[in-house]
Amino acid sequence: MKEYKKGDLVLSVAGHDKGNYYIIKETEKEYVFLIDGKYKTIDRPKKKKVKHISFIADKGKEISENPDDAEYRRIIKNYKKSVLDY
Repeated sequence: MKEYKKGDLVLSVAGHDKGNYYIIKETEKEYVFLIDGKYKTIDRPKKKKVKHISFIADKGKEISENPDDAEYRRIIKNYKKSVLDY
């Protein structure tokens, strides 16, 4: 199983949010805390099991020391735009 770390861009592969992109805020054993900047914010991240996500890219270098929700939204939007031709 892959070791996820803070700043990884991941895709939800199970649950009602299947197909949504998130950035990992924090890891805790078999769980990760995910942020998308819109519905799941820094103050209220989504707790999800590691087996229900898939690694997409390491975006840790793009995140500043004190990020806000807009920064997470921008990173996800830029990824979708560059790779998925949104």
